[in-house]
Amino acid sequence: MLLRPPQTERLRLREFRPADLADVLRLDSDPRVMRYIGDGRVGTRRAIADALDRVARHYRNYPGLGVWPAEERSTGRFIGWFCLKYIPKTVEVEVGYRLLPEAWGRGFATEGAKALVAYGLGEIGLYRIVGITHPDNAASQRVLHKAGLRDAGWGRYYDRDVRVFVAEQVRPELSREPAEN
Repeated sequence: MLLRPPQTERLRLREFRPADLADVLRLDSDPRVMRYIGDGRVGTRRAIADALDRVARHYRNYPGLGVWPAEERSTGRFIGWFCLKYIPKTVEVEVGYRLLPEAWGRGFATEGAKALVAYGLGEIGLYRIVGITHPDNAASQRVLHKAGLRDAGWGRYYDRDVRVFVAEQVRPELSREPAEN
């Protein structure tokens, strides 16, 4: 079964192509974008190219999951990317996003994250999706809350202490009343 990323009223998500390198370089070279990501350093051309190679393998290895460039439907312009992917060294699936500053404050992050959570819990059948943020990134925490994730407190991912947000669906086999004898 070939699963495609969800589309929204204003966003088109698709697989990355080699031609997207310049857009991702512009995104990851902006200190405002990278402020709350990792150690806050901007990405290098080589590191970004390597990351795009890993993303291409991710599509093949984990059908339905991935990192997808986001284009504004009305203009076709690249505004950033969204992901639904495994967090390295865990069994957790993360919803995430990274947008250019000119796309901030327009509801795109919430729209894309909400669509990916619905897609992950519904179409793919995941039972749990996490969103993680830098402790000081209040804007991203609001996005995750509006996308339907609840604040689950602190956690440790990517070798950092982070705020964790969770969306879960009830597993029918775990929610049944015990049988009477």
